[in-house]
Amino acid sequence: MSTGEKRTDGDRLLALEERLMFQQRAIEDLNEVVLRHERRIEELTREAAAYAAALDRLSRQVGEDLPHEKPPHY
Repeated sequence: MSTGEKRTDGDRLLALEERLMFQQRAIEDLNEVVLRHERRIEELTREAAAYAAALDRLSRQVGEDLPHEKPPHY
């Protein structure tokens, strides 16, 4: 191998290492986004369950007194 080919191999290796570093950083960034979304989904799930429980309590308090028919303007 001539010195020119060795430099080219070294350049190729450097380019691959740079690409690998970039991809690893991108994966870390995406993982952070996924974790944030997972926490938010869990938070929203808890809120939805709380709203459902509150709605259930309210509907039991009101009972069957409310009409279940659509208003005349529908």
